[in-house]
Amino acid sequence: MTGQRVGYVRVSTLDQNTIRQLAGVDVDRVFEDKASGKDQNRPELEEMIKFVREGDTVLVHSMDRLARNLDDLRLIVRRLTAKRVRVEFVKEQLCFTGDDNAMANLLLNVMGAFAEFERSLIRERQREGIALAKKRGVYRGRTPSLDTFRAAELCEKAAAGVPKSVLAREFGISRETVYVYLRAKV
Repeated sequence: MTGQRVGYVRVSTLDQNTIRQLAGVDVDRVFEDKASGKDQNRPELEEMIKFVREGDTVLVHSMDRLARNLDDLRLIVRRLTAKRVRVEFVKEQLCFTGDDNAMANLLLNVMGAFAEFERSLIRERQREGIALAKKRGVYRGRTPSLDTFRAAELCEKAAAGVPKSVLAREFGISRETVYVYLRAKV
């Protein structure tokens, strides 16, 4: 008996679309994360790893959808293959089973390193573009989440002892953004 074909798709932001990633690929179930691949802290990735069983196949569009750095990529593939789950990368046409030979391991490492390198180049170009835009005076950064009045209100409530998670929900921002505003006040 063959196992299930399980898809994993990921995009970095909520407004991005995952439809093209496994278009035309036959899968029984898909796990979808809308989160950065910079680390393994992704709820659907963990659910997918818990869900799959021996004999299943995990299909991923490309290596950079599974992980953005080589260490995470190798660890995730090892976690899956340790469960006797086959991992297939559609774009790269690579498959890993845990019984892989030296060439398969080399390909995983080389292709994963290229994905990590590509991501680093993108970030470098982005920083250069922002620096040039700032020099021209056309880059203003992100629009603040809260205006001055709302930021002051947030700081007052935090000083009064309102928990940060409550403030985040009330103001419609993340807890990290709450801390950014509180640090800026100091």
